[in-house]
This record gives sequence, C-alpha cells and structure tokens, in this order.
Amino acid sequence: MEGRSKPGPWPGAVGEGAVIETAALTKRYRGGQLAVDRLDLVVPRGSVFGFLGPNGSGKTTTIRMLMGLIEPTSGAARVLGQEMPRAGRRVLPRVGALIEGPALYGFLSGRDNLLRFDAADPTAAPRTRAARVGAALERVGLTSAAGKKARAYSLGMKQRLGLAAALLRPRELLVLDEPTNGLDPQGMREIRALVRGLAAEGTTVFLSSHLLDEIEQVCTHAAVMAQGRLLTQGTVRELAASARARLAVTTPDTADAVRVLKEHGVHDLTVTDDRVTGELPPVDLADLNAALVRADVRVRSFGTERASLEDAFVALTGEGFDVAG
Repeated sequence: MEGRSKPGPWPGAVGEGAVIETAALTKRYRGGQLAVDRLDLVVPRGSVFGFLGPNGSGKTTTIRMLMGLIEPTSGAARVLGQEMPRAGRRVLPRVGALIEGPALYGFLSGRDNLLRFDAADPTAAPRTRAARVGAALERVGLTSAAGKKARAYSLGMKQRLGLAAALLRPRELLVLDEPTNGLDPQGMREIRALVRGLAAEGTTVFLSSHLLDEIEQVCTHAAVMAQGRLLTQGTVRELAASARARLAVTTPDTADAVRVLKEHGVHDLTVTDDRVTGELPPVDLADLNAALVRADVRVRSFGTERASLEDAFVALTGEGFDVAG
C-alpha cells in the first residue's frame, strides 16, 4: 500500500484527485529535531481521512505546515491544488480548520463569538450573517447554549463551538485536530454523524484522532505516522487487512487454555477476563480445538477474529497509541 500510494514529486493521475498532497515534506526545528521527515501524503477528494500516530510522530507539525502556520524546511505541500504557504490567501477561505482546540473570546457568548469570526471573513455577506451563525449553531447542537458566555462552556461545548466556526461557510476541505476531544459518548456520536454528513455533501474531511475505533467507524482512508515518517497510507479496509487475523478462545479456564495453546505453537497470547487471543498457528484449527477439549478446557467459543485498525497500528509502530503528536 505504501508503495502504491506515495505521490513522489507531484504525482500524475493520483494528484489530480487529491485535496492534500505532499512531496518530501520536511520540518527540522532549530535545535536539530526532525519533526517531519520527507513526508509523501495523498488525501483523495471526497474522503474522510484519518491521520494517526503516537506521541511525537509529527501529526500536528504536518497540519501546521498544510495550513501555512509554519514553513517547511524542505519539500512541498499542495492544498486544493495550490502550493502552501504561498497560496494561503486563496486556499484558506475554502478550508475550515479546528487545530489544537478553538481560540475563543471567553467574555462573549457562543453566538457572539461566531458573529465576530464571520465578520472577520471579507467574503462573508453581512446581510446573511445571523442566518449563517444560527445554522452553524444548530448543526453542532449548541442552539440552546448560544447565549451563554464561552468561558462557561465545557471542553466539549468549546469543541462544538470551534467546529461551528469552521462550518460558517461551505468548505471544500475541513481539517480537524481531535474533533471529539472532551465530548461525552452521545456528543461523539453526533460529531461522527456530522462528519459523515459533510463527506456526503462533498466536503473532504482530514482529521487526527487518538481514538482508533473512531477512525475505523468514520474514516474511509488513513495514514500512520511514527517518528516523523509515514509508515503507510491507504483505505481503512486495506490497512486493517494488512494485520493478521487472530485466534480467539472464550473459556473460564484461561490458564489451562494458555498452556495448551503455547504447546501447540500459538504465540503472542493475551488474556482479557475469560478471553484468550493469540497469533494464528500453522496447525489445523479443528485439531487445536480438540486439544483444548482433551485437556478439559471448557471452550465456550473458538474461532478467528478480523484484525482491527488498532491491530494494524500496533503492528506498524510496535507501540500503543498516545493522544499527543
């Protein structure tokens, strides 16, 4: 997948359908830290693209370069077909962004924050400002709290208000950094539904998240970063399929099950409550099940489980996921 997806120095047919593309994009800070190392990334138009990586992987630095907030040391980035940061004035009005939490005026109400954000947009017609703000508040579920001071908002409400600011105008691209941070489960479901709706309307959504199950539920494509380098990119289905399926046994006799499975060549065994999982062994699974029964292991369920995006992530990075990056 990585080999097929890499754009190289401006791809041909691949680039024509890309909303974001980078070629050898690199950022080295003054102290010598290499934050992003020759990143080749392609975000297809119309996709919901998950950007994944453990702590310090370079995700936020990449997003800052894409939005023109910092300049790359070398390499290039295109957003909506134009090079950044040079084309920022032409590109950014077509992009909605929520990066590292919203910057709000705490002394203003939620509605007044949005009115001020909208007034700062020279292309926004004042005559329809109130209608735009009302529609954005309704879309993120903040209509009833629109009159409350922003400083009294919870973290989740602030995230919603920041997302509403990004949605004041129709956007070709929406860039979201941890969009469900601070939300309760219901709020997370609502934001996922919102993202799906935006994608269905033709908006490309590029989001970073530490919630791998969230990426698996809402994203069509994903990329995995580690230590500033791109490990792989592709569809979520392809990435999950790149990890091997696992053996799963449910039994109250987990200790005996682990012993028998080890004897029959099953490696990487983990026990969670009454469930034992491990790598699929090079033996017939029916024989393995019979061996468990002969050892008086009470098998309640036995079979294979599909690899998840988390399995693929751990296999690629060799570590669990961390929120920062």
